[in-house]
Amino acid sequence: MSWAMYFLKCMAWGVVGLQLYFVIQIGLWAFINPSSTAFQRAERWRICHLSLTCPIQHRWVPYAQISNDLKRAILVSEDDIFFKHNGVRIDDMQKAWERNQKGGSKVVRGGSTITQQLAKNLFLSSEKNYLRKAQELVITGLLELMLSKERILEIYMNSVEWGEGIFGIGAASSHYYVANPKNISREQAASLASALPAPKC
Repeated sequence: MSWAMYFLKCMAWGVVGLQLYFVIQIGLWAFINPSSTAFQRAERWRICHLSLTCPIQHRWVPYAQISNDLKRAILVSEDDIFFKHNGVRIDDMQKAWERNQKGGSKVVRGGSTITQQLAKNLFLSSEKNYLRKAQELVITGLLELMLSKERILEIYMNSVEWGEGIFGIGAASSHYYVANPKNISREQAASLASALPAPKC
């Protein structure tokens, strides 16, 4: 066997092993809440190196304890047909690609669903290339196959960034309104949801 063939086989087994890891991890998350995401860990490292106090806020809130107004506001803001698609909106991805091509090097707008955003946040870096996008689509398919829509939305709402060092709806509700997600008003829900596309602005 040539070294090139041996190398290719090792690469193939590595890819298979990585996908198996994703399957096992997602399967566990059907019952166990993720302690953190790849994005949270990267941000924690960055923030803690900038501040001696390491001001990270995160508190998990179960799906049933998040107000319906807040759920609806997030869906309207991020993915209005979340409960109807299978994780990917091809038309939106195509439109986003065309808009971003016109915008030059600056990304104007994304076309990712909530499931795609969660796939990226859970496992992947923020690097933009075709290989990472392909892996994102594979993980998106696994999430949709192995978890309920409600569970996907619950993990998303509890892991997404809502400001510098603020992760999840529990921390965001406490930080901005000193309230529990179950008691957030419709106006407060709309305000929180509107911050998701650019949480650090």
